[in-house]
Amino acid sequence: MLPQSQPEPPLKPGTPRPAPPAPPGLARGALTGVRYLARGFGMWATSPRLMLLGAIPALVVGLVYLVGIVFLIINLNAVVTWATPFANDWAEPLMLSTRVAASLVFVIVAALLVVYTFTAVTLVVGDPFYERIWRDVENRLGNAPADLQIGLLRSLGRAIADGIRLLIPAIGVGILLLACGFIPVVGPFTVAIVGALLGGWLLVVELTGLAFDARGFTVRERRRALKARRAVAVGFGAATYLIFLVPFAVIVAMPAAVAGAAMLSRDTIDSLPADAFPASPVGPVPSAPAG
Repeated sequence: MLPQSQPEPPLKPGTPRPAPPAPPGLARGALTGVRYLARGFGMWATSPRLMLLGAIPALVVGLVYLVGIVFLIINLNAVVTWATPFANDWAEPLMLSTRVAASLVFVIVAALLVVYTFTAVTLVVGDPFYERIWRDVENRLGNAPADLQIGLLRSLGRAIADGIRLLIPAIGVGILLLACGFIPVVGPFTVAIVGALLGGWLLVVELTGLAFDARGFTVRERRRALKARRAVAVGFGAATYLIFLVPFAVIVAMPAAVAGAAMLSRDTIDSLPADAFPASPVGPVPSAPAG
């Protein structure tokens, strides 16, 4: 069960907000991010029905994506051959090794785009379910923001708009990884590592949208807040990204990632200085962190 945090008393006017704690080191921060995801999985034990509702959109969208993935695998050789015409006249060993490396890079980049777009589409399709999971976490932690009365269509439009804005960086990352793939020898390994890190960052920005949106933060302000705890954010996102690569695990992991992201968001927001909050936030501004 999630620990119940006691709401802090509101600050008196003119009282400065305590300075946020120093961000943890790289390794410690990444491990902290992984722990947020583990706490999200813990929700399966404390709220199984709610989490099962969150698994339904992931299952539906996952089945659609599975058809596309199978089609991609069947045609992978043809795609790689089309993309590497310069290797047609090379000697057999060199041509084969080049196209094997190209296939690996293509699969890694495709995995990044599949995981990211899957997350964005699933959050749009399952917005009512994931908002319930986020709201449950907020209520358990205390001092939750007020309910947003924006209607289903407007909520759906907001989710789609955010997804499109966040898709542009994903495309840029994909192009960067394709370029890295042509680095001799270390190219595929570089792509795998960079893909997990950058893919993790894109995921954490996407998954933390509910908590930040409820408090009036823009996407740019959300990124800025997460950068203050970059190691934690990337640790959470990279762990989520790697689990999402496991077939069918994403169905169980998707609601857990939403719950873990809600916890990460709350701690991140509570660590922000007063001047980092929007001028006209939606819902109550969280109280200052203790100490």
